[in-house]
Amino acid sequence: MTTPLPFPVKAPQIAHMSDPFFFGYGSLVNTKTHDYPDVIPAQLNGWRRVWRHTKIRDVAYFSVEKAEDSTIDGLIARVPNSDWVALDEREFGYWREPVPPEALTFSSPVSTDVQIYQTRTDQDAEPSVKHPIILSYLDVVVQGFLAQFGEDGVGRFFETTAGWEAPILNDRQAPIYPRHQSLTPFETGLVDAHLETLSAHVQDLHETDMGRERL
Repeated sequence: MTTPLPFPVKAPQIAHMSDPFFFGYGSLVNTKTHDYPDVIPAQLNGWRRVWRHTKIRDVAYFSVEKAEDSTIDGLIARVPNSDWVALDEREFGYWREPVPPEALTFSSPVSTDVQIYQTRTDQDAEPSVKHPIILSYLDVVVQGFLAQFGEDGVGRFFETTAGWEAPILNDRQAPIYPRHQSLTPFETGLVDAHLETLSAHVQDLHETDMGRERL
């Protein structure tokens, strides 16, 4: 079921804009992690977020997959001069593909060229593999959703994301995510409350092999 966006929405209009846009659904929702212009809140219909486990690294990737009757919030932002190089480097391990225009809901006219990043299925690990979710990354994502969509949007974020059975690696004292942010006590408490509701397994970094290797 589609949840109305927190602003008046009109049918998409096609503007005469040559630059492409990306649809961000994770850390790209947090505008503190990038400076791409013309950020527009949007929804992607028929998709959900999912934590993916791959052969190319030992922590979980955040990705998307098609899912009937699911709608996710996110941001659209312009990629000036079609220069994808920096963003492609940031999104290493993902591949980029166009989003069907009819799958998007947004409040302002943009180019018809909107693209999204997701992991490649040929890089998936065995189903039994459950790499950890990095908490410093999740904190950044939730901070972004709170800023853009409020507490209700944070709730929708957790509800429309699959894969919470993976362990959560608490690295707040020594953040692994390179674009980690400072969170307020309210923000960290909000993350922790949702993880508790999900009965997520949270493990301190220093208790893991990954943490011991960093000492």
